[in-house]
Amino acid sequence: MPKTAVVVLNWNGKDSISDCLDSLLAQTLKTQIILIDNGSTDGSLEIIQKNYPTVDLILNQKNLGFAGGVNQGIKRAIKLELDYIALLNDDAVADVHWLDHLVDSLDKNPGVGIATCKFMTIDRKKLDSTGDLYTSWGLPFPRGRDEAVSTKYDDSTEVFGASGGASIYRIEMLNEIGLFDNDFFAYYEDIDISFRAQLAGWKVKYAPEATAYHRIGASSSKIKGFTTYQTMKNLPWIVVKDVPFSLLPTVVPRLALAYCGFILSSIQRGQGIYAIKGLIVSVALLPKKLIQRSKIQRNRKVSLDYIKSIISYDLPPNATKLRAFRNKFHK
Repeated sequence: MPKTAVVVLNWNGKDSISDCLDSLLAQTLKTQIILIDNGSTDGSLEIIQKNYPTVDLILNQKNLGFAGGVNQGIKRAIKLELDYIALLNDDAVADVHWLDHLVDSLDKNPGVGIATCKFMTIDRKKLDSTGDLYTSWGLPFPRGRDEAVSTKYDDSTEVFGASGGASIYRIEMLNEIGLFDNDFFAYYEDIDISFRAQLAGWKVKYAPEATAYHRIGASSSKIKGFTTYQTMKNLPWIVVKDVPFSLLPTVVPRLALAYCGFILSSIQRGQGIYAIKGLIVSVALLPKKLIQRSKIQRNRKVSLDYIKSIISYDLPPNATKLRAFRNKFHK
């Protein structure tokens, strides 16, 4: 039996952390829980220390973000010589068979580096993600997001990427391609690592039997402008780091158009300052991302045709303004 642990990142998750940890302790496949607390101040850390003494606890004095936090847990798993490491958001709850099905998906498919689950809203009525997709517009999106739960996504299949909120990663793959990019902090770091996995020849598999439930936006809603800032900062980095050179003429102009639209929309919503700040930081770190790109593309093991085959050549379903602009342009 492969040795597996689950990493949970907690940041002021007082209202949800107990449900999350209880669901992991109830797993049919018993596992070690590694919890990273990102400087919580709401009393959630005290709840963990009092009620969950078996949890392997890593304490941070400040918030290192999703990427920086879970990387600490992954490094602990590597040091313990584990085979797989699963991630579960502190605002999520896992079905009792969740981990068993994810581990089984990796066990049976040695070429698969990441397996992801059917991630639903906490009320179990709508989908959050059934794997992530990446588009020719440079815009990722969760497959099935906001659709009613049905049998539509009940078939196991390969997907472009996996949600970092409820997925499992092969340690062998992480040792090869590296961990999450700390600079992303939060948002799209899971797209970046999925893209890097695909470029290195590792597959990403969707395991619909594995199910978990998510309180969407429970963390990001606590900080004004957080989503806008992180989106504007991180989106260009995926292109800079991961998109093969021959695809840049397709992706870059489309993303540039979408990006300008996002800035205007942010200004209209009173969040222009966060968008501009994200843009400035993104540009400031471009030299670092170009250096990372050199290594990533140099180590690419798959053909350009394969990368083209796993990219979606359409806009995300929720990109209504961009879709209307595109349709008007075509006319």
